[in-house]
Amino acid sequence: MSHESIDKIQRVLADTVFAHTKDAKKASGRALGTFVEIITYYLLKTWGLNDQISIERGLEEYGNADITHNIEFSLHPIIRNAACVLEKNKKTITAGTILKLLEGQQLDLGGLQKTSNQLLNKEVLRNACTIAVAKDSFLLASVTDITGNAVKLNVYEQYRKPYAIFECKRVGVEEGMRKGPQTIEKAKQGAYVARTASSLQKIRNEAGEVYGIMYKSDGTHVIKPFVDLMEEVVHSNDKELLRRFILTVGVVSNHGNWFTAESQSKEMKVLAQSYDWLLFLTDAGLSRFVENLLLKPMSEFRLVREIFLSSYTKDKIKNQFTKVQMNIKADSILLRYFKNNLAAIESWFNVISPKNKTLSVLKKELKELQGKNWKSILQ
Repeated sequence: MSHESIDKIQRVLADTVFAHTKDAKKASGRALGTFVEIITYYLLKTWGLNDQISIERGLEEYGNADITHNIEFSLHPIIRNAACVLEKNKKTITAGTILKLLEGQQLDLGGLQKTSNQLLNKEVLRNACTIAVAKDSFLLASVTDITGNAVKLNVYEQYRKPYAIFECKRVGVEEGMRKGPQTIEKAKQGAYVARTASSLQKIRNEAGEVYGIMYKSDGTHVIKPFVDLMEEVVHSNDKELLRRFILTVGVVSNHGNWFTAESQSKEMKVLAQSYDWLLFLTDAGLSRFVENLLLKPMSEFRLVREIFLSSYTKDKIKNQFTKVQMNIKADSILLRYFKNNLAAIESWFNVISPKNKTLSVLKKELKELQGKNWKSILQ
C-alpha cells in the first residue's frame, strides 16, 4: 500500500463513523492516533511484558524531580506478584474488592494506599489498572481468564522507576497541506521528554558525532560513542550504570508528516536524534489493522468492529476502545489476533534509529532489561 492509503482510510472513517461530528476529518485523525497506541500496547503485551506496563504514568526528569511528564507506556521492574480468583457476582470489580481479597490471602499491603480505579466495569476493562500506590511502587491488577463465574486475576507490584518508556506520535495532515501543522511541535515535545528522561544523555562534538555521557553517584562520569554506551548499559549488571537509566522508544506514524519523498523530514530527524530507538509504524501496517479489524473484518473479528463503532456513535455512553479502556471481549480477540499474526505485525514497523538495527534487537534489549536484578540495583 502507498502512503496515500492511510489518508484514504481516514476519509472513509470521516465519511462514515465520524460524519456526525463537527470536524469529521479531525475526529477520524484522533481515532487513528488511538489505533497507533492500541497497536503499540498489544504488541508489548504479546512480547510478554503485560506485568511491566504502566499507562500514562508521571515520570520525573533525570536530575530534575520538580518536572514530570505523562508517559504513554512505561515498563517497570516487578517486585512481586500473586494470583487470585474472584467470583463474578457483581458487574464491577473495584480496587477495594481486590485489596480485600488479597488481605484474606495474608498478603502484606503495608504502605499501599487504595485507588478509586475499577478493573472491570460491566464489560469494560481498565488496562494496566493501578489498585494501590506506595512511595516507591504501584500495585496493579489484570484479568487473566474468565470461566463461568470465576475471574482469575494477576496482581503485581511495580517499582516506581521504569527501565523503558514508549511514546506514540501521530499528526494528521489537513486538506491541501503537505504535513500536519503541529508536526514540528509534536516532534519537539517528544524530543524534550526523550532527552530528559534518562541518566544516559546525548552530547555532540564539533564534527557532529553523537556521544553518550552518564554520571555515577560519586560524581565521576563515563563518555563513549552513544550507541556503544547504550549497548554496554543494556547488557551490564553494573548498578551505577543501570539505576537511573531508562531506554527511550518513540513510535511515529503517517508517512506524509515525517518524510519528504523517501528522505527524513526535519521533524523525523529531531526525533531520531533524541530517542534511543525510533520506530515508524508504516501506513501499510496501520491500514492493515484498520481494514482487518474495523472496516472489513472477517467473522471472527466483527465483534471488535461493533465495539469500535459503539464507542464513537453520536449517543455513545462510554468509549471502550482505547489503550486505557477496552471492552473485555475485544481485548480477548485483540490478544489472539496479535499472537496469531505476530510476525506480520512486527513487519509493520521500520527502525529509523539506531541505524542498522532491527525490531528483534529492541525486543531482546527489553528482555535483557526485564531480567535484571532490579531489587539489588534500586536498593
